[in-house]
Formats: sequence, structure tokens, C-alpha cells
Amino acid sequence: MAEKVLVVGSGGREHALAWKLAQSPQIQQVLVAPGNAGTASCGKISNSEVSVSNHAILAQFCKDHHVGLVVVGPEVPLAAGMVDDLTAAGVPCFGPSAKAAQLEASKSFSKAFMERHGIPTARYGSFTDPQEACRYIRTADFPALVVKASGLAAGKGVIVAPDQDEACQAVMDIMQDRAFGTAGETVVVEELLEGEEVSCLCFTDGSSVSPMPPAQDHKRLQDGDLGPNTGGMGAYCPTPQVSQQLLQQIRETVLQKTVDGMKEEGTPYVGVLYAGLMLTKQGPKVLEFNCRFGDPECQVLLPLLKSDLYEVILNTLNGKLVSTAPVWHQDSSAVTVVMASAGYPGSYKKGVEITGLSQVQDSGLQVFHAGTALKGGGVVSSGGRVLTVTAVGPSLETALQAANQGVAAIGFPGAVYRRDIGHRAIAHLNLHRGLTYKDSGVDIAAGNKLVDMIKPLAKATSRAGCNAELGGFAGLFDLKAAGFVDPILVSGTDGVGTKLKIAQACSQHGGLGQDLVAMCVNDVLAQGAEPLFFLDYFSCGSLDVDIAASVVGGVAKACEMAGCALLGGETAEMPGVYAPGEYDLAGFCVGAVERGALLPRLGDIAEGDLLIGLASSGVHSNGFSLVRKVLERANLSYSSPSPFGKSGQTVGEVLLTPTKIYSRLLLPILRSGAVKAYAHITGGGLLENIPRVLPRELAVDLDASRWSIPPVFSWLQKEGGLSEEEMTRTFNCGLGAVLVVAPLDAQRVLHQLQAHEEAWIVGSLAHKQQGSDPVVVRNLKHSLLNVGPASSGGEMGVEHNGGCHGNITIPRKRTRVAVLISGTGTNLQALIEQAKRPSSSAEIVVVISNRPGVQGLKRASLAGIQTRVVDHKLYGSRAEFDGTIDRVLGEFGVELVCLAGFMRILSGTFVKKWNGKLLNIHPSLLPSFKGVNAQKQALQAGVRVAGCTVHFVAEEVDAGAIVAQEAVPVLGSDTEESLSDRIREAEHRAFPAALELVASGAVRLGEDGHIMWTSSSQS
Repeated sequence: MAEKVLVVGSGGREHALAWKLAQSPQIQQVLVAPGNAGTASCGKISNSEVSVSNHAILAQFCKDHHVGLVVVGPEVPLAAGMVDDLTAAGVPCFGPSAKAAQLEASKSFSKAFMERHGIPTARYGSFTDPQEACRYIRTADFPALVVKASGLAAGKGVIVAPDQDEACQAVMDIMQDRAFGTAGETVVVEELLEGEEVSCLCFTDGSSVSPMPPAQDHKRLQDGDLGPNTGGMGAYCPTPQVSQQLLQQIRETVLQKTVDGMKEEGTPYVGVLYAGLMLTKQGPKVLEFNCRFGDPECQVLLPLLKSDLYEVILNTLNGKLVSTAPVWHQDSSAVTVVMASAGYPGSYKKGVEITGLSQVQDSGLQVFHAGTALKGGGVVSSGGRVLTVTAVGPSLETALQAANQGVAAIGFPGAVYRRDIGHRAIAHLNLHRGLTYKDSGVDIAAGNKLVDMIKPLAKATSRAGCNAELGGFAGLFDLKAAGFVDPILVSGTDGVGTKLKIAQACSQHGGLGQDLVAMCVNDVLAQGAEPLFFLDYFSCGSLDVDIAASVVGGVAKACEMAGCALLGGETAEMPGVYAPGEYDLAGFCVGAVERGALLPRLGDIAEGDLLIGLASSGVHSNGFSLVRKVLERANLSYSSPSPFGKSGQTVGEVLLTPTKIYSRLLLPILRSGAVKAYAHITGGGLLENIPRVLPRELAVDLDASRWSIPPVFSWLQKEGGLSEEEMTRTFNCGLGAVLVVAPLDAQRVLHQLQAHEEAWIVGSLAHKQQGSDPVVVRNLKHSLLNVGPASSGGEMGVEHNGGCHGNITIPRKRTRVAVLISGTGTNLQALIEQAKRPSSSAEIVVVISNRPGVQGLKRASLAGIQTRVVDHKLYGSRAEFDGTIDRVLGEFGVELVCLAGFMRILSGTFVKKWNGKLLNIHPSLLPSFKGVNAQKQALQAGVRVAGCTVHFVAEEVDAGAIVAQEAVPVLGSDTEESLSDRIREAEHRAFPAALELVASGAVRLGEDGHIMWTSSSQS
């Protein structure tokens, strides 16, 4: 539902906030209280007369008018606790708490805070006695010439004195003559710093910071930085004086340190943090903190914000800045010029008519109102700083020129304004106009932006063994944490060929990431390896961040699909090497396989073994140079309606169908031992790839009538006049992978594949005669002419030496099971043996341990089952640990979870989510003897019968509905140890039986928490 937002304040900053928020499609209305003439009635924006000084009234107003968010502009209501009061009343509010706002509200507090946390700032003293302040000024061993009223003084409470006498006079003016009222009851005397002054702001969610582009305010009234101090006469952004490296230093040493310090002191800072800095020869030092957007900095920052401000605020409030950082317009500058009343910052006349505003707006400039009001249908002045004119341009010079032209077009008699906003930056640019790396065509900032964009995507690929954190020199992977016992590493590298050309021509880049990952991951599978991590290489002539992010984002998503981590990569910008718009890709995958599970098993492969083919999605990523040549001959463009593929698709859309990734489907099957070899049908097609995994004495006999050939291959063969050999040596012809299996295992493997993917028995192996071809593909021409779905490979069989391996029935889908363990996994072994039975309804797809290196992981690995370690010691809370377990279960598509000696108590949230899908076994006949030491309890109670119980897990320990039980007699001679041994034997029978009942659907948990039987048997 569209949201209603209230902005508190009346200045140019608040007009800019309302203007930017109104651009959000998620916002229905923006109210501004009290607002000004510019926010009175402008599209979604209107003013409200609600009292903002009475927080209780304001909170009730928000509830009555369904205001979903309040954004506080000025510092005074923040320091007065508006955020605290509204939040307590249940009204979401953006800005820091009153305690956090002390960073601005009390300069004395701020300086002491910086001193405590080692944040660079000027040397200082804080005083409540004017005589002591003057003594400090005269005796300090540094120029103590900056005098500040400690409290809020509307941005005017700072005096930079030329000498000690005037500094002391400033103290007397503030403390004795009360020039700034109660704000001057305490003064801070600071060292006079030399350097360039800049404003560095950031969004912060209380833990992380997201810096905005650096800006520079102009405090002095007149050109050349002459005249009295004001609230600000203009600003520009970004500042060339602050390099990306310097901004990163400021982020780490000032912004992040401040947020960390506030959090450490129990006062988390959430909102906008503004650091006024002096760039000294010793590095940046903090002059002051503000607890909100600056005015006029806000008027140049928000026009450069590319992201939806409303979404940025929500992400800030919800602690999601790390994963969803705001995006800013690059290669643009913004300048705002303040128009003030004659006499400002002293006394001034109000009610002066202002004209020409609509014409300026129509020219593409933005006028943000401050001290304005409506009168007689027109706009008049009502304050000192009256309005700002903001322009955005490709350079600072062009933006300043446009802003000055806008100011000149506004009719405002007696207006005071500066014409040199940004003069320091322009001088800096002219002084440092030497060549830069960017001048040579390499944009480091764009590269850094790309890294920032893809960091959260890479983080999402984290898995057991690594956390996929980008930014280091190298990535780390812990094989032991991933559950490997005696692994061999397997690596592969590939690209996507000239499929790139089609993607670039169609401006469809996202699918290439999956192509790249698939080509590498599918290769390492040929050794039986589980893909562990992936590295990508993206090279171009000129970096287009959006295109690169689309490609690498596709890589990250594909890594999630494949179960491997995106551990790192390289972006290479090489001007002159590539034509505009062109780029190239390469990928690198590293996997691991237990030594005993290495493929191919050449010694086991024999004549008569069957070949199972897995469907491809189309051309995949090989042969595209030939595809493009055929298209050229057929006079077809990529935007032409496709003569192959689905109705309504273009040629480009069909050809860019991503390559299939087979790792999650195949790994459990490869580890089961039933597959002797696996061939990825990549470059070289059917003819060259299958022999790569076979003994030299064996030949391949394929029958193309046995599988479905996608229409694209039929069209290519016909339009290109391609021979059968050309087709089978260049393309996959509909088979993305081929497995070699013994005839006795073929049915079971085929059924497992067909539960998730199209698969067929496509041929067999025969003895290779001298001089004969290693691969023969029969019926290809006929199949290409008669493209259509093939019958199920299980039903048709494959003839070989007069035999027939057919009449295979399609089995029901097996339930995907995860087993959670903490130790030896003896019950796990019983479950594994049950799931291996051909008649079983269960398939154990993953074993998860909360402890690394335990015996149960070895049992699973030897059985060919994937393992994961989620070490509970590495998590700060039970919820975080359970959340990780839940993500792993989702990763493997788990439908049922068995707890086999899992020594962690699962949270109520986790149990509720998996209600009816969690099985546990307890060593007693429940409901007797719950909890620990059940056997000891039974012996102490003197019962004659003990046993074990398999039950659904409920939030109360050992209280879930009972699925199965087995009794064990208690002997007179029993000790706790002997009784435990016999109960354990019963568990090895009862747990597999219960697993089968639930996996088959014979037993389920009803909505009322009781067992429901769907078969007639209840034994």
C-alpha cells in the first residue's frame, strides 16, 4: 500500500527531502510541517499545520492520518527527543535519539566523545567559567582561537578569532552577554586548524555506515569567502579535494569509528551523521558533528541520489545498509546557490515579492524554498535564507554556470547571493589538472562501485568452508569445515565464447553469469567433485558498471544454484583492447572429491555399460561462431521472431537461454557409486567429449531417436546445410551431460534423474574395433527432421548384443531428507542403509553437523552424501545458528529433517517452521522418562520395559506426536551401559522404520498435533 510520510521542518533542506521522497512510487503523500511556500501544494507534497513541538499531539496526528514514517529535518527537535517520543508511541521515525543527537547538541560532549574513541579532532578545552576559558586561550601552546557555544546556535555559534584578544572577547560575548542564549552556558575553545573544510555525511543503521559523496558548504556571506559567517550561502558536491582513498580513510577513522563508539556506549546512532572536517596536513580532523542533513548540503546531495530515498530510509531503520547500499549518480556535479534577504545575517525585511520561479523550474533547475510564504497568490520572503537554486551538470563548472543563470532569472529585489560557489574546487582542479588514471580510460571509482554492488551478492553465496567476503588479496576455503576427510582438489576454467557477442548485441547480459558458472562447474563434476568456490574474470575497454554488475550478479546467482561460493574475481579495464560495448569473460572453479570417489573409474567401465543422457537447455555455450554464421546466411537478426523455440520469442532470446547447471542434481548420484563416469558435452560436442572419460578400447554407440532434440538444432542443421559430423562435433544436440552406468544400476539412476530433469538411456558401450570411430551416432538425421519429445528412456530401453534393458517404470518422487548430527552418527548409519534400499521413499541429500571433524561426517561422505558443518560456536545467538541451518536445508530442497544425536536445542521459531517435518528419537518409551539420562531414570524407577520412541519434534522437549516405538525388556542384571546398548540396537530399527512411514506419506502430523494415518496399516 502507498505510504504517507511527514517531514518535520520548514527550510530548504526539508523541501529537498520532501521533493526526493515524493519521487518514490511507494509514497502516496508527503506532508511537511510547518513547511514553506514551496511545499504548500506541489503534486504529492503539501503542508500540515500540526504542532511539531508537542510530541504527543504529533504522534496522535500520525496515527489518525495513517502516517507511516516521520523524517525529522532540523537538529532542535532531534535534540528534544522527537524520535524517542514518536518511536515509543509506535510511529516510525527517521533520525537519531536525543542521546545520540548530543554529538551536535553539546559540543562539549562531542569533543569528549572523540577524545575517548581516538577520533581525530582539534585540541580543545571546555569551560563554564569565562575567566578560565580566557586563561586557556592565552596559555595554550597552540593557536586556541576558535570559540564555540557548546549548545545549538542555528549553525552560527562558532567564532574564528584573528588573535587572542578577540578570542577572549568572543568568550565574553557568548558567556556574559549571552549572544547565543543558553547555548553559550558552556564554551569550547579549540585549536585553529589550517586546511580545506569539507562535509562528509553518511547514512548509518547503528552498525554500518554508507557514505554520501563529499560536499562543501560556503559559510561566508560574500564572494571570496569574505563577510560574516552565515548558516550557509551555497554548496557543491562532490568535492574533488576528497579522493576515493581519502573518503575511505574518513569512513574508517571518523564515520565508522563514531558509529562504533556510540554503539559501544549504549547509544546506537541511526539516521544521517554529518562530519564537518578540516583536511589538514596531518590528515582529516573533525571540526563538528551534526545529527542530520546539512542545509544547504542536502540540496546538492539528494539530486545526486539515484536510489529511492524512501527505500534508503527504510533500509537504514531496518539495519539493511550493508546489503542494500544507496546508489549515487556518477560523473555528475551538483551546485546550489542560496538567495538571502538584504541585511542577512543581521536584521532583514520580510514580505518581499519573489517572481520568476516557475520559469527557472521549467529550465530544468530545482528551486528549494526556505524562508518563503504564500501571500495574495504569490510567493514572498519570510526569512533570512529565502531559497536555493540547484543545478546538476556533467562538471562542476557547468553546474555552477547553470545555477548562477537560474539565480539571475529570479526576481528578488535586494537579494544577496554568491557567484563563486565551488571556487575552491575549481582552483583545486586547475592546480591539479595533471593526467589521472581516469584520463587514460581506467575508472577506479567505477571499479570500486562495482565491487560495492556485488559484495552482498557474493556474500549470499557463502557456504560451509568459506564466507565469500570480497576485498582481500586472496580467498580462503576450509576443506575440513566443509566436511571433507581425504579430499583431492579439482579445478576447471572456461569462458562462454562468442555467445558474448549475442548478449552484447541484445543488451541481455544477466544470463551469461549462469553460462560461465555452468561451463566450469559441469567440468569439475567429471571428476566427481563438489564445486566449492568460483572466481570470475571480467575484462573490457571501458567499464560500464551496470552491465558488469548484471553479469557478475548472474555469476553470483548461478553460484548459489551450483552450491559453490563466489570467492573473488578480477575486473580488468583495458582501454584500446576492446571496442566500445565489448567485454570478455572467464571463470575458474575449484572443487573437491574424496579420494575413493574420484571419477572416472576407468577400471570399472566395461562393454555393455549403458549411457544416460541429461537434457540440455539448447545450444548452451559452445558453437556460437557457427550459429552466428548460420544466422548471417539465413538473413536473420537477433530481434527477429524465432523460427525455433517458444512462440513469441526472438532469435536472441532463444539463443541466450542459460546453460544448465547439473551439480546439485548429480552430486548425490555420483557419490552413490552407481555412476562410473560422467562427460560434460561442451566444446567438441558428442564426438569428442564422451571418449575423454572412457578406456581407449571402448566405443560409444548412441541412438539419437532415444532423446529429445531441441528445435534450434534442427533449424541450424537445415539452414546451415551442416553435416551430421559437423553437428555432433560442434553441438551438444540436446544432451548436456552423459553418464556411464552398469545395466543393473541404470533404472535406479534414471529414475533419480527423471524426478528432477529430463533424462533418457541414449546408448551403450561396445568394444572398439581397430580403425573404427570412437563414437557412432545413429538416427541423427532422421531425428533432426522429426524433432519432438522422445519417449521416456526407461520405457524404450537400448538394444545391445540382442539384449534389451527396458521396461522400466517411473518411480514416485523420493522425499529429500536431511540428517542433523553432533557426533558418531550410529543412527545416521541406520538411516543411510534404509535410504539406499531401492524400495525406500527417502533420499538423504545432506548431513549437517554442528561440530567439525566428527565420525558422522565421515560416514556420510563414504556413502556419497553431501555434508555441511554449521559450527554453533561461531554464532552469537541460537536464532542466528538456526537461521543458518534453515538456509542450508533450503539450499538442498530438504522436505524432512531427522535429528540423529543432534545435541543442540532448536529454537521455537525453527520448530514452528518445520512443524510436521522434524523427527527425533528418544531412548525411552515416551511419555515416560523425558529429557537426559532416560536409561538411568528407567533403572531407578524399577520399570520392567524400556525402549525408544521416534516422534515429531514440538517446542516442548520430547513432547511431540509419536510415530513409532520399540520396547526393550529391562533385565535384572542391566546396568545403565548394557541397557543403553540394547536400546541403541532398537533405535537402529525403529528410526529407519519411522523415516519410511513419514517419507512415504503413510504417516503425517495433523493440524491438531496428532498422528494421521493415510494407509490401512497402523503397525
